[in-house]
Amino acid sequence: MAKNVVVVGTQWGDEGKGKIVDWLTDNAQGVVRFQGGHNAGHTLVVGQGAAQREYKLNLVPSGIVRAGVNCYIGNGVVLDIGHLFSEIDGLEAGGIEVTSRLKVSPGCPVILPYHSELDKAREARKSAGARIGTTGKGIGPAYEDKVARRGLRVYDLFNPERFAGKLAEVMEYHNFVLTRYFGAPAVDYQAVLDQAMSQAGRLKPMVTDVSAAIYDANHAGHNLLFEGAQGSLLDIDHGTYPFVTSSNCVAGQAAAGAGVGPSSLHYVLGITKAYCTRVGGGPFPSELESETEGTPGFQMFDKGREIGTVTRRKRRCGWFDAAALRRSARINGLTGLCITKLDVLDGLSTLEICTGYKLDGQVIDMLPIGADEVARCEPIYETLPGWSDNTFGVKRWEALPVNARAYLDRIEQLCQVPIDIVSTGPERDETILKRHPFMA
Repeated sequence: MAKNVVVVGTQWGDEGKGKIVDWLTDNAQGVVRFQGGHNAGHTLVVGQGAAQREYKLNLVPSGIVRAGVNCYIGNGVVLDIGHLFSEIDGLEAGGIEVTSRLKVSPGCPVILPYHSELDKAREARKSAGARIGTTGKGIGPAYEDKVARRGLRVYDLFNPERFAGKLAEVMEYHNFVLTRYFGAPAVDYQAVLDQAMSQAGRLKPMVTDVSAAIYDANHAGHNLLFEGAQGSLLDIDHGTYPFVTSSNCVAGQAAAGAGVGPSSLHYVLGITKAYCTRVGGGPFPSELESETEGTPGFQMFDKGREIGTVTRRKRRCGWFDAAALRRSARINGLTGLCITKLDVLDGLSTLEICTGYKLDGQVIDMLPIGADEVARCEPIYETLPGWSDNTFGVKRWEALPVNARAYLDRIEQLCQVPIDIVSTGPERDETILKRHPFMA
């Protein structure tokens, strides 16, 4: 019987989802991306020594580096077609065949040049403290057009007359906003139209009814992975609003963003870093100072190589926040956890876990909803002993240092979700398996 596994980030993104999706694809015949856009970045490390290759993916699902695995971009993804082509070209130049295995939903909203111009103009207008930290890639404005029912979708590309008419109408509106409100230059209509029409022919062979294709794959006995982008605490509804992304990042979106019924999703794996990071603006209760060498925050930043895959911005670092993970566990219905980057904590004499907060004179044990309340939270910490032994590349639970196992056990107890996988390095085989999602 086919099994479907959903992989989501449980923090503020950058948890290491790409490596785990790639590793799990050994037991899957397809990988489905169900939300977000090219603002997400997944890094895969494949091979060893001189044969080692690193792949940085934004839109193409992480399963693409596995031969014979089909990859699907669901209707919940906003699609920058030019970026997609660049990504495909880079992969195929490295010897990975993509085009015949990549299936793109005709329902994907299309990101067009005026979306990115609006994104950048809006962010530039805000004061420094109010900036979201957007990537400026047009993700938010494209989702906004979708909800306002004025967006263009992939299927519109194949009716040039209809596309041109819709484009003229929406660009009149957006150029008015750009020029009259933001004082920015207008975007040229003909240039946008010509670019879109030139892309349509190459894209068309990849366009597939993804919902129907997933249904057929399952009925043929194929296991599928559903791959989320960003992290649950950046979810538009459940995250630290307004410092969030523009889509739903939680497991439930896998159903809507790919066109499957919720009963078809059998296991939800939450990817969770052994400490916390965040990129851009927004509250971060357990944040540490990371500029001073020798401090725990600096070790997390330096040893963890905490630079954004897409933005190249430094990630803010902090202690593990179990109270935030409790929120993620509940809104995602997590079946199991995968802890990543445990080795980054090697050598710290003591570790802190945030177990709750003081908020307006009261003690709470779960991250509140909304940025204003989270910003007022004072973390409550529990101290645990660290370990001096190296955990990098360890492949058996029993081989981990005693204190490392105790740290993971405490996370499991506090969050009430079993740890099924521990990632101890970027390569596929640097993984401890306690329970396999496809066999649970």
